[in-house]
Amino acid sequence: MSDSTRMDRRVAIKWMLSAVGSVALVDHDAFAEVPAPPAGAGYGVDPNLLKTYKPGDLWPLALNATQRRTAAVLCDVIIPAEGDTPGASALHVHDFVNEWISAPYPAHQRDRKLIVDGLAWMDEESARRFGKPFHQIAMQQRHAICDDICYEPKAKPEFKTAAAFFRRYRDLTAGGFYTTPAGMKDIGYVGNVALPAFNGPPKEVKARLGVGD
Repeated sequence: MSDSTRMDRRVAIKWMLSAVGSVALVDHDAFAEVPAPPAGAGYGVDPNLLKTYKPGDLWPLALNATQRRTAAVLCDVIIPAEGDTPGASALHVHDFVNEWISAPYPAHQRDRKLIVDGLAWMDEESARRFGKPFHQIAMQQRHAICDDICYEPKAKPEFKTAAAFFRRYRDLTAGGFYTTPAGMKDIGYVGNVALPAFNGPPKEVKARLGVGD
């Protein structure tokens, strides 16, 4: 695909998030009976929301320095810097992913194995193809690897597991990026902003409806 016809990566992610949101609105499972909370001792008291926590304060972090470096580079492959908007790693989205997969909850722990194994695969595949770990190869080479795993339904059998990893990592990257102030600005989200005072419908609208002042 030529550069002139390749879809902008950010536009594609915005479309993806919009589609996911639309599906969620009509998810019939959301109306199912809510299951009872699981029994057990739990994970301790709620965090103090008035305190600023540093990475690792709440639980040990899963990624070591090598894995974190690969995670940062992959974040930037998914959402690179563009114009005035920084890339995902500059906003520490890889640290968000690290916190996410380090949390001691079942869904997070499932993601932990998938992400840790997937990051290892990225470095192994990079070394197999190009003789260097993922963070040391050129961007074109990174794209060559990611192109093989970026669309799970069409991934070759030998890339199916890696494609499942990439799909989840892309979702976490997009979720982390677009909930930062810079990410929300990039997507055009303005948040809870007061609207101008409403002075009634325009005169031309009232005239069309036959309604007087």
